Amino acid sequence: MTLDPELLDILVCPKCQGKLVLVRDETGLKCQQCHRVYPIKDDIPVMLVDEATIEAGDAD
Repeated sequence: MTLDPELLDILVCPKCQGKLVLVRDETGLKCQQCHRVYPIKDDIPVMLVDEATIEAGDAD
């Protein structure tokens, strides 16, 4: 199941309020500004900063 595009339009990064994009394998949402990746578990985005990972090579 893919994430509803309308939901993706209204979600923002809870850390920096940056725009989120769906990662290639659809297992998370990546912030284009701070590079945090928020996991999607059971088709529900987990929008908690503590649950996010930062992509390797990116620093905040």
